[in-house]
Amino acid sequence: MNPESTYYIGIMSGTSADAIDLTLINTHPRISLLSSHSKPISSELQKEIHRLADPSQNASIDQLGELDQRLGNAFAEAVLELLDKTRIPAQQIAAIGSHGQTVRHRPCGKYPFTLQIGDPNIIAAHTGITTVADFRRRDMAAGGQGAPLVPAFHQAIFSSNKIDRAIVNIGGMANITWLPTSQQQSVIGFDTGPGNVLLDEWIQQHLQQRFDSNGDWAAQGKLNQTLLNLLLAEDFFQRTHPKSTGREMFNLSWLRDHLEKIEGFISPVDVQRTLVELTAKSIADSIQQLSADQKEIFICGGGAFNQLLIQRLQSLLSPHPVSSTAALDINPRWIEAMAFAWLAYQRMHNKTGNICTVTGAKSTSVLGAIYFGG
Repeated sequence: MNPESTYYIGIMSGTSADAIDLTLINTHPRISLLSSHSKPISSELQKEIHRLADPSQNASIDQLGELDQRLGNAFAEAVLELLDKTRIPAQQIAAIGSHGQTVRHRPCGKYPFTLQIGDPNIIAAHTGITTVADFRRRDMAAGGQGAPLVPAFHQAIFSSNKIDRAIVNIGGMANITWLPTSQQQSVIGFDTGPGNVLLDEWIQQHLQQRFDSNGDWAAQGKLNQTLLNLLLAEDFFQRTHPKSTGREMFNLSWLRDHLEKIEGFISPVDVQRTLVELTAKSIADSIQQLSADQKEIFICGGGAFNQLLIQRLQSLLSPHPVSSTAALDINPRWIEAMAFAWLAYQRMHNKTGNICTVTGAKSTSVLGAIYFGG
């Protein structure tokens, strides 16, 4: 550990489990992105992660333990690749912040829990760099949902004293951070529902593609209003915040259950088009409920590159401008990985990392467990 260093690495492996994204940031004199790296996750490993995350598959403890080890090794390898790319020695990195791979998130049960794998002991041992992980459970211990955690980072880098802003992260799931200009109003953040998860799984099943590039396939389909209305009737969309969700709720089994309720055949491409509308409308409705006043909307995450999805958001949210976070000088692809680098910085300096009005926690907490490097 180098306590004087201002360099931190963030590791993010999201719901889609298609790649490990890493960022190297400098925290002084301001938060800045120095470098980034992405390590693809093989199709075979991705399928095993999805199988473990699917409650209907009844995965074993052995499968959980083995994937925990495999991902820990993959995360460590990705860090070493980033260091090799940047020519920065490990000794110059203060700490790594690893989100881990979420395989179960149950924030509302009798015994709420969340589980991320990718053993941080392995990351620390193989890289020699102190690693901070297990960020979510301390928030849960304080009565929160353990998610979303990125809004605290959004507040740190995107707040404006001139206009209200909504930062929308569209990963596997989609979440919103509301950043009001007024000091009298609280920062709010919550999951809105599926982002890319259903889009990715549906095109994988029908075209054997990992994602719908630019939304091109969906653009060939027609919106099925009956299916959309049925999907939007899901109880999650009616709940007030704080709220968070995951693949446990929104998955192909959930989609098929709703498709079976509709008479007649719906072509796969029309389903894809309808899923784009589901993501866009659930996001837009959530933003409009927060405030009808003038505001700016900035998009980050993989969904920022789906042109059809962005067009639908622009239409549904008009006249409020919708832009990528690139307009704020940060590439939308790297926001989440940057957030966990920043959360590692917060932990190493004993600073809080959660926002009570976002997660529902009774108190702010210093998040994450520390695994010392060599």
